[in-house]
Amino acid sequence: MTEFAKACLIELDQSFTKEKDGGSKVDVQFNPETLKVTFANQIVQPQGGDQAAGNAGRQFVGAGTTKLALQLWFDVNAMEKDPVDDVRRLTQGVVFFMTPQKSDQDPAKLAPPGLRFQWGTFIFDGMVEGMEETLEFFSPTGKPLRASISLTMSQQKILETKFEGDGKAPGQAPLKAAKQGDTLQNMADKNGKSDWQAIARANGIEDPLRMAPGQLVNLNASVGASIGSMANVSGGSLNTLF
Repeated sequence: MTEFAKACLIELDQSFTKEKDGGSKVDVQFNPETLKVTFANQIVQPQGGDQAAGNAGRQFVGAGTTKLALQLWFDVNAMEKDPVDDVRRLTQGVVFFMTPQKSDQDPAKLAPPGLRFQWGTFIFDGMVEGMEETLEFFSPTGKPLRASISLTMSQQKILETKFEGDGKAPGQAPLKAAKQGDTLQNMADKNGKSDWQAIARANGIEDPLRMAPGQLVNLNASVGASIGSMANVSGGSLNTLF
């Protein structure tokens, strides 16, 4: 059984280019349900400009900002090894990234450490802008056993996502949409396929002469293909066959 990748928080050096040697690293207990990425540019009206110019009178200032918002959950009752009696023993590793440190360039100035949030191929480098910790589910002695942390990170530029490869999902079936008046036979002929009967059986199509407009068909399928990978559109709704 394939295990889901775990998200983690990694301390960066003050150049924000690489992980800090011997820096802090926190594996989250539960992966976030959602990640919210916000992009923003600072726009101002030029001084002395024509207010009636509207959009034409605006200009961009600065490089913009990218923000990441997420929520993390911690629960001591869900710990499989090395259990603790207070959930704050788990969350203090996250709070660390709010703790100011002396700057390498100017020791008189303080700033939070650089932080990388990494979850599989999703990577966001920045600084913690805000954090809110909610404690709940207390023990009889008053110790909190569960906590949620709302975390906001920011980076003073518009971050661009970079991908490797052609982005095609392995094993994904190429589907063709039927047009008004199409039959499965003429769809197969247009794509150089001759055995339209086998395609019909593999796709689970009962009436190949009356294709619903928008119906999706895998024209590369054969009798031996797995019907579980096919999808049909009928009456405007997507029905996946398992």
